[in-house]
This record gives sequence, structure tokens and C-alpha cells, in this order.
Amino acid sequence: MDIHIVSGTHEELYDLLRDGKADLVLSDQRRAFSDLYVNYELMQCTCCAELSQNNPLAAGESVTLEELKQIPCILISSKEQQNAEQEYYENTLGFGGSYLFAENPEEGRLLAVSNRGFLPVENVGTLPPEAVSLRRLPIFRDGRPVLRNYCAFWKKERTNGDIEEFAEMLKKLINGEQNREEKN
Repeated sequence: MDIHIVSGTHEELYDLLRDGKADLVLSDQRRAFSDLYVNYELMQCTCCAELSQNNPLAAGESVTLEELKQIPCILISSKEQQNAEQEYYENTLGFGGSYLFAENPEEGRLLAVSNRGFLPVENVGTLPPEAVSLRRLPIFRDGRPVLRNYCAFWKKERTNGDIEEFAEMLKKLINGEQNREEKN
């Protein structure tokens, strides 16, 4: 089996899948599950806010969406995807307030370090360690952590044993990594 990896925004990957140019897509869940696709849930992860240590909210152990509405939300996005990203964070995740945009994670962290806003990040996988001048706090809504779903998606009509086995291997690898991180 040959595996070709392509990266892109959620919308770019969705278009590749819809147009038959990708067999399987790994992405966060951005819309309601469709009956046309296998929506294979790989994991859930906690959404966190990276804040400057100079921000008063950084003194706590967690932060609420209501508290975060008072400061700008820093989103990593290309200019073409800014509206879609803002809409997703507002309508799906329940973030409010104003928004700032950065082209890459480094620029976003610089904005957060300079106390211009908070950077939402998922506590999963290859997330770099918390920077010295930043605090990473779990975000809560109504007393519960804000969670993000990550899934493997493929067209039901293209389902085969290879795709199913690959998705299952991914889930085992991801969950094994999560279990190791939780023990450390």
C-alpha cells in the first residue's frame, strides 16, 4: 500500500475527500456528521487557552469561555480562511468577543506573550511545551471542559478493509500516545 500525505485547511481537505482526490482525511470535526461518510472518531482532546503570564486570568487553574470573551481570541489562519475560522470558533465552540489573526503558531504565540489576546490550542500530540512567558489553561463552559473531536473521514461508498484497518491503527497509535502522556 502506498500512502501519500497532503496537508491543508479543514475545507481544503474536505474538498479533496468530496471530489475523490483523497481516500481518507484526518481532521477535527467541523460540521455535523454526514451519512455519506464514515465518521470514525479517533479521539477527544481538551481545548486550552495560552495566555501571557501578565494577564490576570493566567493566575487561575482554568478559564471559562465567559472570561475569555473579554480579551481577543488569536486564531491561526490564512487570509482566505479567516471568516471560516472565526465562524467555527463562534458558532461551534462558543467563543465570543473580538479576534486577531496570525499566519502561523509562532506569530500567534508572540501575540499571546505580548498580552494582546489568548491563543486557543488543543492539548494533544505534538503541542510544544508551555513557554516560560505563557500559561496554558483548560477552557471550561458550564462547568465542563471544552472538548474537540478528531476523526478520520472517508466516503462510505469507498469503504474497504485497508481504509478501515488504517483508521483502526491510527486510533490505537493516538490513544497509546495519549495514555503515555497522561502517565508522565
